[in-house]
Amino acid sequence: MEKTAKKPAKKVAIQKKPVKKMAARAKAEKAAKPAAARPMAASERRKPRCMVLAGFGLNAEAELAHAFSLAGADAEIVHFSDISSGRKKLSDCEIFAIPGGWSFGDDIAGGRVLSNKLKSTFRSQFESFVSSGKPILGVCNGFQVLVKLGALPNISGTFAQESTLTFNKSGRFEDRWVYLKPQKSACKYFEGVEFIHCPVRHGEGQFVPRDPSILAQLQKQGMVALCYTDEKMSDSPGYPANPNGSPYGIAGICDRSGKILGLMPHPECSVYRTQFPRFTAGISHERSSLRMFQNIVAEGARHV
Repeated sequence: MEKTAKKPAKKVAIQKKPVKKMAARAKAEKAAKPAAARPMAASERRKPRCMVLAGFGLNAEAELAHAFSLAGADAEIVHFSDISSGRKKLSDCEIFAIPGGWSFGDDIAGGRVLSNKLKSTFRSQFESFVSSGKPILGVCNGFQVLVKLGALPNISGTFAQESTLTFNKSGRFEDRWVYLKPQKSACKYFEGVEFIHCPVRHGEGQFVPRDPSILAQLQKQGMVALCYTDEKMSDSPGYPANPNGSPYGIAGICDRSGKILGLMPHPECSVYRTQFPRFTAGISHERSSLRMFQNIVAEGARHV
């Protein structure tokens, strides 16, 4: 039998894909897709901006701005007129601070004229800043301004004035170093702070509530942030540890949110060892004051 020859198998043509073109297309498609957002590292975030008010007799703005810078904020001294004219806006910062001094020479009463001027120029900006929950600090004359603005204690929430800061019971200007004890309050700026040692320098620092019910509400709602004490951390020290005769030794209060703080003493003047009267004997407590500012800056950073 004759064998039939097998037909040779057909060669299947393998089409070679243009590898270079495919790689280029894949690269283009990848580039066209939006990259997944990478969480911003803490080191890449900008510092919270702190606006420190100046002008019309306020004179402790440099010390206050420096303390905030030392604590990690981007602090800027801004004249009152720059805000009232619209050149600067409170909404551009995360922390607003009013320093000590003698605004308008303390005419009528400490902080009265400046608070009225603020009300007539940028009150809506200020109240919006309060509503935002960003930190506000008033020191000495700044505390007087916040009280007369009705921002502190503001129990009613209507910015009606509910207390005042008036002449010291001693009848004299008090310029001395005092001890301050943080209280259990809504204010978290004293976390990690056992006490603060810093100077007072005022003639109108006695805290006087409008009526006994206001004082009772302050205590009940945790709005008493700081009280005067002595080196032994006594609860109700007399004069001169309590330099102005404030009831229960009240040195500073906060609003219900704890974000607005006002105090008569000057912790911004006790952030370096060499500022303390007994530093040559090795006694200084600068870390406590600095910790307070760091806590305020940390709260401001939450709004960046």
